[in-house]
Amino acid sequence: MSDMKAAKRHQIAERLKEARHLAGISQGHVAKMLGLHRPSISEMEAGNRRTSADELARLAQIYDVSVAWLLGEAPEMIDVQDPRLELAARELAKLKPEDLERLLKLLAAMRDDSLPNASEGDR
Repeated sequence: MSDMKAAKRHQIAERLKEARHLAGISQGHVAKMLGLHRPSISEMEAGNRRTSADELARLAQIYDVSVAWLLGEAPEMIDVQDPRLELAARELAKLKPEDLERLLKLLAAMRDDSLPNASEGDR
């Protein structure tokens, strides 16, 4: 296996493990939900087992993350311990409801613009 493929598989494995931990679900429970044996989940998270597109889609749904994030094609998750997050929450709480609504629309538009496959007709 090439170094790039190995690095990609390792990244996917790490994100699968991180997403499961953040969701607070055991490997055994995930295995039951997918109709697999627990060692299969362990092997996925170790990068020793290929994960099918169907499995990735189902795992993303279970963990409430995007498939793009699992594949490493979306930014890292926000660290909830980051003090900047608390500061941002305090500042957002000070906004008037109509200003908050405008800000949320702006953020959604910025996110849509950052999607690599979004065309003008898709927005």
